[in-house]
Amino acid sequence: MALKIRLQRQGNRNRPVYKIVVAESGSRRDGRYVEAVGNYNPQARGNASEFSLILDRADYWVSVGAKPTDTVRSLIRRARLAAIQK
Repeated sequence: MALKIRLQRQGNRNRPVYKIVVAESGSRRDGRYVEAVGNYNPQARGNASEFSLILDRADYWVSVGAKPTDTVRSLIRRARLAAIQK
């Protein structure tokens, strides 16, 4: 079965927080996963970071064939830009 890098929803109603996980494509959205590689908070306020990502682990999973979803692909792109700017 193919692997995907996708978001797993957590948090409360109307306050979502997501884990960025590597999971099999057939598993449920909030079900079992192989590895957690980061988190994403779309409603971050103040000094709280919007997302964190272990970029080398995400790159590893992409190299072995995991396909990121569109949202995760944009987060990986943003993480790479942030790493370059530092």
